[in-house]
Amino acid sequence: MEHLKQLIRDIPDFPIPGIIFKDITTLLKEADAFVEVVDRMAAEYADQAVDVVVAIESRGFIFGAPLAYKLNASFVPVRKFGKLPAQTVTKEYALEYGTSTLEMHVDAIQEGQRVLIVDDLLATGGTARATAELVESVGGHVVGLAFVVELCFLSGREKLSGYPVFSLIKYE
Repeated sequence: MEHLKQLIRDIPDFPIPGIIFKDITTLLKEADAFVEVVDRMAAEYADQAVDVVVAIESRGFIFGAPLAYKLNASFVPVRKFGKLPAQTVTKEYALEYGTSTLEMHVDAIQEGQRVLIVDDLLATGGTARATAELVESVGGHVVGLAFVVELCFLSGREKLSGYPVFSLIKYE
C-alpha cells in the first residue's frame, strides 16, 4: 500500500494548529489509484454477502457508493443531524471537544440485513462506533467496518472492539 500512501498529502495545522490532516483528494485525482482502492475494498468483502453499505458523511460517500455497486448491495448514507428528510434514528457521540449527532433513516435497513460500514478515515473511532450502534438499533448486523486510511496512533480500532475492522493504508 506504500504506493497509495505516497498519493496522500499532509496538510499541517488543519483544521487546527498541531493537527496534520491526511488529504485524500490527491489520491482521488489519480484514476488508477481510486479504482484500486475501491477494488481492494470490494475484494475484502466479496464473500461476506453484504446486503447494505452504510457510508458516513461526507468522505465516506466517495468510497461507499462505488463499493455498494461492486458488492451488489444497497447504499445508505449516515448524515449529520438535520440533513435527512424522513423519520430518522439518531446517535449522539463524544468528540474530542464536545459532542455531535449522526442520523440515518429509520427504514434504511431491515432486520437481519448484513451491513458494511465505510468511511475514508479511522481516527479515534467515535464516529464509526456511533454508526455501528445506529445500524444495530434498527436490527442490522454489522459484518465489518472498512476504511481507506487508519491513524493507528489514535487507537480508534480499540473503540471498535468486537467488530471486524479493515483498513488499506495505515499510519503507525
